[in-house]
Amino acid sequence: MGAGPIGIASGIEAARRGYSHLILEKGCLTDAIYRFPPHLVFFSSPSLLELGGVPFVTSGQKATREEVLYYYRRLTEHFRLNLRLYEAAAAITAQNGPAQPTPLYEVRSNAGELYRAPFVILAIGFYDHPNLLGIPGEELPKVSHYYREAHPYFRQKVAVVGGQNSAVEAALELYRSGAEVTLIHRGPELGSGVKYWIRPDIDNRIKEGAIRAFFKSEVTRIEPGEIVVRGFDGAQAKLENDFVLALTGYHTDYSFLKSIGVQIDPETLKPTHDPSTMETNLPQVYVAGVAAGGKDANKIFIENSRVHAEMIFKDIETKSRK
Repeated sequence: MGAGPIGIASGIEAARRGYSHLILEKGCLTDAIYRFPPHLVFFSSPSLLELGGVPFVTSGQKATREEVLYYYRRLTEHFRLNLRLYEAAAAITAQNGPAQPTPLYEVRSNAGELYRAPFVILAIGFYDHPNLLGIPGEELPKVSHYYREAHPYFRQKVAVVGGQNSAVEAALELYRSGAEVTLIHRGPELGSGVKYWIRPDIDNRIKEGAIRAFFKSEVTRIEPGEIVVRGFDGAQAKLENDFVLALTGYHTDYSFLKSIGVQIDPETLKPTHDPSTMETNLPQVYVAGVAAGGKDANKIFIENSRVHAEMIFKDIETKSRK
Protein backbone atom coordinates (compact mmCIF):
# COMPACT_ATOMS: atom_id res chain seq x y z
CA MET A 1 0.00 0.00 0.00
CA GLY A 2 1.60 3.26 -1.11
CA ALA A 3 3.84 4.27 -4.03
CA GLY A 4 6.06 6.70 -2.17
CA PRO A 5 9.82 6.08 -1.96
CA ILE A 6 9.45 3.28 0.61
CA GLY A 7 6.62 1.65 -1.33
CA ILE A 8 8.83 1.80 -4.43
CA ALA A 9 11.74 0.34 -2.43
CA SER A 10 9.47 -2.53 -1.36
CA GLY A 11 8.41 -3.16 -4.96
CA ILE A 12 12.06 -3.19 -6.03
CA GLU A 13 12.89 -5.77 -3.35
CA ALA A 14 9.96 -7.93 -4.49
CA ALA A 15 11.01 -7.71 -8.14
CA ARG A 16 14.67 -8.46 -7.42
CA ARG A 17 13.82 -11.46 -5.25
CA GLY A 18 11.36 -12.95 -7.75
CA TYR A 19 8.10 -12.28 -5.89
CA SER A 20 4.98 -11.21 -7.74
CA HIS A 21 3.79 -7.91 -6.33
CA LEU A 22 1.19 -5.18 -6.65
CA ILE A 23 1.50 -1.59 -5.42
CA LEU A 24 -1.74 0.26 -4.73
CA GLU A 25 -1.51 4.07 -4.59
CA LYS A 26 -4.45 6.40 -3.97
CA GLY A 27 -2.82 9.25 -5.90
CA CYS A 28 0.00 9.66 -8.39
CA LEU A 29 3.45 8.11 -8.09
CA THR A 30 5.25 9.63 -5.06
CA ASP A 31 2.14 11.71 -4.43
CA ALA A 32 3.47 13.50 -1.34
CA ILE A 33 6.67 14.64 -3.08
CA TYR A 34 4.62 15.82 -6.05
CA ARG A 35 2.65 18.05 -3.66
CA PHE A 36 5.78 19.66 -2.20
CA PRO A 37 6.62 23.25 -3.24
CA PRO A 38 7.75 23.19 -6.90
CA HIS A 39 11.07 24.91 -6.15
CA LEU A 40 11.98 22.58 -3.26
CA VAL A 41 15.60 21.46 -2.92
CA PHE A 42 16.17 18.35 -0.81
CA PHE A 43 18.47 18.67 2.19
CA SER A 44 19.70 15.07 1.85
CA SER A 45 22.50 14.30 -0.58
CA PRO A 46 21.38 12.41 -3.72
CA SER A 47 23.15 9.21 -2.62
CA LEU A 48 20.90 9.02 0.45
CA LEU A 49 17.79 9.11 -1.75
CA GLU A 50 18.94 6.23 -3.96
CA LEU A 51 16.98 2.99 -4.10
CA GLY A 52 17.78 -0.39 -5.57
CA GLY A 53 21.46 0.43 -6.08
CA VAL A 54 20.61 2.73 -9.01
CA PRO A 55 22.76 5.90 -8.93
CA PHE A 56 20.93 9.21 -8.59
CA VAL A 57 22.76 11.78 -10.71
CA THR A 58 21.78 15.43 -10.21
CA SER A 59 22.79 18.73 -11.76
CA GLY A 60 23.94 20.15 -8.41
CA GLN A 61 25.04 18.97 -4.99
CA LYS A 62 21.43 18.71 -3.84
CA ALA A 63 18.47 17.23 -5.67
CA THR A 64 15.53 19.33 -6.78
CA ARG A 65 11.92 18.18 -6.54
CA GLU A 66 11.79 17.70 -10.32
CA GLU A 67 14.94 15.57 -10.29
CA VAL A 68 13.58 13.41 -7.48
CA LEU A 69 10.28 12.85 -9.30
CA TYR A 70 12.14 11.91 -12.49
CA TYR A 71 14.44 9.51 -10.61
CA TYR A 72 11.58 7.61 -8.99
CA ARG A 73 9.70 7.42 -12.32
CA ARG A 74 12.85 5.96 -13.87
CA LEU A 75 13.17 3.40 -11.07
CA THR A 76 9.56 2.35 -11.55
CA GLU A 77 10.15 1.76 -15.26
CA HIS A 78 13.55 0.11 -14.79
CA PHE A 79 12.27 -2.50 -12.33
CA ARG A 80 8.91 -2.84 -14.14
CA LEU A 81 6.98 -2.31 -10.94
CA ASN A 82 3.36 -3.41 -10.99
CA LEU A 83 1.38 -0.28 -10.08
CA ARG A 84 -2.27 0.62 -9.69
CA LEU A 85 -2.28 4.41 -9.43
CA TYR A 86 -5.30 6.39 -8.23
CA GLU A 87 -6.58 3.25 -6.55
CA ALA A 88 -6.64 3.08 -2.76
CA ALA A 89 -6.95 0.10 -0.43
CA ALA A 90 -10.38 0.42 1.22
CA ALA A 91 -10.31 -2.71 3.40
CA ILE A 92 -7.99 -5.57 4.28
CA THR A 93 -9.36 -8.79 5.79
CA ALA A 94 -7.69 -12.05 6.81
CA GLN A 95 -9.01 -15.26 5.25
CA ASN A 96 -7.67 -17.70 7.84
CA GLY A 97 -9.59 -20.91 8.46
CA PRO A 98 -9.29 -24.71 8.42
CA ALA A 99 -8.65 -24.65 4.68
CA GLN A 100 -6.26 -21.71 5.03
CA PRO A 101 -4.00 -22.32 8.08
CA THR A 102 -1.46 -19.68 7.05
CA PRO A 103 -2.51 -16.06 6.61
CA LEU A 104 -4.04 -14.95 3.35
CA TYR A 105 -5.31 -11.42 3.02
CA GLU A 106 -7.99 -9.98 0.80
CA VAL A 107 -7.48 -6.36 -0.16
CA ARG A 108 -10.50 -4.56 -1.54
CA SER A 109 -9.82 -1.29 -3.33
CA ASN A 110 -11.98 1.78 -3.71
CA ALA A 111 -12.36 0.80 -7.37
CA GLY A 112 -14.16 -2.37 -6.30
CA GLU A 113 -11.25 -4.66 -7.18
CA LEU A 114 -10.29 -7.58 -4.95
CA TYR A 115 -6.69 -8.73 -4.54
CA ARG A 116 -5.32 -11.65 -2.50
CA ALA A 117 -1.83 -12.02 -1.05
CA PRO A 118 -0.14 -13.74 1.90
CA PHE A 119 1.98 -10.66 2.65
CA VAL A 120 0.93 -7.01 2.95
CA ILE A 121 3.20 -3.97 3.36
CA LEU A 122 1.71 -0.74 4.67
CA ALA A 123 3.88 2.09 3.34
CA ILE A 124 0.98 4.53 3.54
CA GLY A 125 2.87 7.68 4.60
CA PHE A 126 1.19 10.51 6.48
CA TYR A 127 0.94 13.57 4.24
CA ASP A 128 -2.81 13.25 3.65
CA HIS A 129 -3.63 13.66 7.34
CA PRO A 130 -2.60 17.04 8.81
CA ASN A 131 -2.61 17.61 12.56
CA LEU A 132 -5.68 19.81 12.87
CA LEU A 133 -5.93 22.79 15.21
CA GLY A 134 -9.46 21.75 16.19
CA ILE A 135 -10.79 25.29 16.45
CA PRO A 136 -13.79 27.19 15.06
CA GLY A 137 -13.17 28.47 11.54
CA GLU A 138 -10.54 25.90 10.57
CA GLU A 139 -12.83 24.75 7.76
CA LEU A 140 -12.83 28.20 6.09
CA PRO A 141 -11.37 28.30 2.54
CA LYS A 142 -8.68 30.76 3.64
CA VAL A 143 -7.11 28.04 5.83
CA SER A 144 -4.63 25.51 4.44
CA HIS A 145 -2.46 22.83 6.01
CA TYR A 146 -0.16 22.80 2.98
CA TYR A 147 2.16 25.40 1.49
CA ARG A 148 3.33 25.41 -2.13
CA GLU A 149 4.49 28.90 -3.09
CA ALA A 150 4.37 32.50 -1.93
CA HIS A 151 3.02 34.38 -4.95
CA PRO A 152 -0.73 34.09 -4.12
CA TYR A 153 -0.10 35.78 -0.76
CA PHE A 154 1.47 38.98 -2.11
CA ARG A 155 0.24 41.96 -0.03
CA GLN A 156 -1.89 39.67 2.13
CA LYS A 157 -1.91 39.27 5.90
CA VAL A 158 -0.82 35.69 6.49
CA ALA A 159 -0.67 33.79 9.78
CA VAL A 160 1.74 30.85 9.80
CA VAL A 161 1.04 28.41 12.63
CA GLY A 162 3.95 26.21 13.67
CA GLY A 163 7.60 26.42 14.70
CA GLN A 164 9.43 23.75 12.73
CA ASN A 165 11.21 23.87 9.37
CA SER A 166 8.14 23.94 7.14
CA ALA A 167 6.60 26.85 9.04
CA VAL A 168 9.87 28.80 9.27
CA GLU A 169 10.75 28.37 5.59
CA ALA A 170 7.24 29.36 4.55
CA ALA A 171 7.30 32.45 6.79
CA LEU A 172 10.61 33.64 5.32
CA GLU A 173 9.57 33.07 1.73
CA LEU A 174 6.21 34.76 2.28
CA TYR A 175 7.91 37.78 3.84
CA ARG A 176 10.32 38.11 0.92
CA SER A 177 7.44 37.83 -1.53
CA GLY A 178 5.58 40.80 -0.09
CA ALA A 179 3.25 39.20 2.44
CA GLU A 180 2.66 40.56 5.95
CA VAL A 181 3.60 37.56 8.06
CA THR A 182 2.71 36.61 11.62
CA LEU A 183 4.27 33.43 13.05
CA ILE A 184 2.38 31.71 15.91
CA HIS A 185 3.92 28.85 17.88
CA ARG A 186 2.95 26.99 21.04
CA GLY A 187 6.55 26.61 22.15
CA PRO A 188 8.69 29.19 23.96
CA GLU A 189 10.96 29.39 20.90
CA LEU A 190 11.36 27.89 17.46
CA GLY A 191 11.93 24.15 17.24
CA SER A 192 15.42 22.80 17.87
CA GLY A 193 15.30 21.00 14.52
CA VAL A 194 15.15 24.19 12.45
CA LYS A 195 17.99 24.04 9.90
CA TYR A 196 21.10 25.74 11.23
CA TRP A 197 21.56 27.99 8.19
CA ILE A 198 17.94 29.19 8.40
CA ARG A 199 17.86 29.87 12.15
CA PRO A 200 19.82 33.18 12.08
CA ASP A 201 17.66 34.46 9.23
CA ILE A 202 14.34 33.87 10.98
CA ASP A 203 15.70 35.07 14.34
CA ASN A 204 16.86 38.34 12.80
CA ARG A 205 13.61 38.89 10.89
CA ILE A 206 11.66 38.44 14.12
CA LYS A 207 14.08 40.66 16.08
CA GLU A 208 13.76 43.52 13.61
CA GLY A 209 9.98 43.16 13.44
CA ALA A 210 9.84 42.17 9.77
CA ILE A 211 8.02 39.00 10.85
CA ARG A 212 5.76 39.31 13.86
CA ALA A 213 5.98 36.34 16.22
CA PHE A 214 3.81 35.05 19.06
CA PHE A 215 5.40 32.34 21.20
CA LYS A 216 3.68 30.32 23.93
CA SER A 217 0.52 31.15 22.01
CA GLU A 218 -2.20 29.46 19.99
CA VAL A 219 -4.92 30.44 17.54
CA THR A 220 -8.31 29.90 19.20
CA ARG A 221 -10.67 31.12 16.47
CA ILE A 222 -10.52 31.93 12.77
CA GLU A 223 -12.94 34.42 11.23
CA PRO A 224 -13.18 35.56 7.58
CA GLY A 225 -11.26 38.78 8.31
CA GLU A 226 -9.39 38.07 11.53
CA ILE A 227 -7.97 35.48 13.90
CA VAL A 228 -7.94 35.31 17.69
CA VAL A 229 -4.58 34.50 19.31
CA ARG A 230 -4.34 33.62 22.99
CA GLY A 231 -1.11 33.45 24.97
CA PHE A 232 -0.57 30.82 27.62
CA ASP A 233 -0.57 33.68 30.12
CA GLY A 234 -4.21 34.34 29.21
CA ALA A 235 -3.58 37.45 27.10
CA GLN A 236 -5.72 37.56 23.96
CA ALA A 237 -5.37 39.50 20.69
CA LYS A 238 -7.49 39.87 17.56
CA LEU A 239 -5.40 40.19 14.40
CA GLU A 240 -6.50 41.21 10.94
CA ASN A 241 -5.97 38.24 8.68
CA ASP A 242 -6.46 37.13 5.07
CA PHE A 243 -4.96 33.62 5.11
CA VAL A 244 -3.90 30.99 7.65
CA LEU A 245 -1.23 28.37 6.93
CA ALA A 246 -1.48 25.78 9.71
CA LEU A 247 1.84 23.95 9.22
CA THR A 248 1.61 21.82 12.34
CA GLY A 249 2.66 18.48 10.94
CA TYR A 250 0.94 15.32 9.79
CA HIS A 251 0.08 11.82 10.99
CA THR A 252 -0.53 8.46 9.38
CA ASP A 253 -4.05 7.12 8.87
CA TYR A 254 -4.63 5.61 12.31
CA SER A 255 -8.31 4.94 11.55
CA PHE A 256 -7.39 2.74 8.60
CA LEU A 257 -4.74 0.87 10.58
CA LYS A 258 -7.15 0.22 13.43
CA SER A 259 -9.89 -0.86 11.02
CA ILE A 260 -7.75 -3.70 9.70
CA GLY A 261 -6.64 -4.77 13.19
CA VAL A 262 -3.23 -3.12 13.60
CA GLN A 263 -2.77 -2.07 17.22
CA ILE A 264 -1.66 1.49 18.00
CA ASP A 265 0.34 2.30 21.13
CA PRO A 266 -1.68 4.93 23.04
CA GLU A 267 1.43 6.73 24.28
CA THR A 268 3.73 6.78 21.23
CA LEU A 269 0.98 6.36 18.60
CA LYS A 270 3.28 3.90 16.85
CA PRO A 271 1.68 0.89 15.15
CA THR A 272 2.68 -2.22 17.09
CA HIS A 273 5.53 -3.83 15.18
CA ASP A 274 8.78 -5.74 15.54
CA PRO A 275 11.55 -3.19 14.81
CA SER A 276 13.80 -5.92 13.40
CA THR A 277 11.30 -7.11 10.78
CA MET A 278 8.64 -4.33 10.73
CA GLU A 279 5.93 -7.01 11.13
CA THR A 280 2.84 -5.72 12.95
CA ASN A 281 0.68 -7.63 15.40
CA LEU A 282 -1.08 -9.05 12.31
CA PRO A 283 0.95 -12.00 10.98
CA GLN A 284 2.66 -11.18 7.68
CA VAL A 285 1.41 -7.59 7.64
CA TYR A 286 4.23 -5.03 7.78
CA VAL A 287 4.48 -1.29 8.30
CA ALA A 288 7.19 0.77 6.62
CA GLY A 289 8.45 4.34 6.37
CA VAL A 290 6.88 7.21 8.29
CA ALA A 291 3.74 5.13 8.91
CA ALA A 292 5.78 3.32 11.59
CA GLY A 293 6.81 6.50 13.40
CA GLY A 294 3.84 7.59 15.49
CA LYS A 295 4.73 10.80 17.31
CA ASP A 296 8.29 10.45 16.00
CA ALA A 297 7.29 10.44 12.32
CA ASN A 298 9.19 13.72 11.80
CA LYS A 299 12.39 11.79 12.59
CA ILE A 300 11.83 9.30 9.77
CA PHE A 301 13.12 10.18 6.30
CA ILE A 302 13.81 8.38 3.03
CA GLU A 303 17.46 7.93 3.96
CA ASN A 304 16.82 6.20 7.31
CA SER A 305 13.73 4.18 6.36
CA ARG A 306 14.61 2.83 2.91
CA VAL A 307 16.19 -0.11 4.80
CA HIS A 308 12.70 -1.12 5.94
CA ALA A 309 12.06 -2.79 2.58
CA GLU A 310 15.11 -5.04 2.89
CA MET A 311 14.26 -5.89 6.52
CA ILE A 312 10.73 -6.84 5.52
CA PHE A 313 11.76 -9.04 2.60
CA LYS A 314 14.34 -10.88 4.65
CA ASP A 315 11.46 -11.84 6.95
CA ILE A 316 9.23 -12.71 4.00
CA GLU A 317 11.89 -15.00 2.59
CA THR A 318 12.32 -16.70 5.97
CA LYS A 319 8.57 -17.25 6.30
CA SER A 320 8.26 -18.39 2.67
CA ARG A 321 10.79 -21.20 3.24
CA LYS A 322 8.83 -22.66 6.15
